[in-house]
Formats: sequence, structure tokens, C-alpha cells
Amino acid sequence: MSNARSIAREAFGHFANKDFPSAIRLYREAVELDSTLGLAWNGLSMALAQSGDLAAAVEAAERLVEIEPDDPLSHTNLSRLYQQQGRIEDAEKASAVATQLQMKASR
Repeated sequence: MSNARSIAREAFGHFANKDFPSAIRLYREAVELDSTLGLAWNGLSMALAQSGDLAAAVEAAERLVEIEPDDPLSHTNLSRLYQQQGRIEDAEKASAVATQLQMKASR
């Protein structure tokens, strides 16, 4: 297991305990060590959203979609964050991509 992955798992423990500042700090440390670690970008996005920083949460979710473009859950998370920001058209586009990916995967 990479060091970045270990740090991301530690961050998840803080996230689960609603210690969002610690989770954010550790997720950021993890993505600095491995900028392609989707698990860490996803966690960072969720922790930022929970802490109320939607703009940064969207940035992390957009980075996750860049890293994992074929993962429907990444697009679903981005859609949810866009909805929270009131970006309905963007949310619908991200949701449509997620739906297409899910249909493709179920074939």
C-alpha cells in the first residue's frame, strides 16, 4: 500500500468521525504525494463539501472526474455538488454522463 493510500485511509477515519479539518488536511497531503489517487480526491471533495467549502469541493470532484473519467460515481458526485451550487445545467450534464457510463457498464 502506498503512503498516499495509507494517509487517505487515515483521513477517512477523521471524516467518519466528522473531524473535517483533519480529514481535509490529510486528504490534501495524500493528493500531494499521489496526484492520481482517486480515493483521496473523492474523500477530499466530500470532506470539503461537509465543511461548507463547495467551490473547493467542486474543484476536487472535477479533478476526480479527470482521473477517473469512466467511473459513474465520480460524475454523480460532481452532479450532486453542482446541484448544491445551483448549477443545474452542469449538474444535469454530469448526471447524464453518469447514466451513460452505468448503462455501458451493465451491457
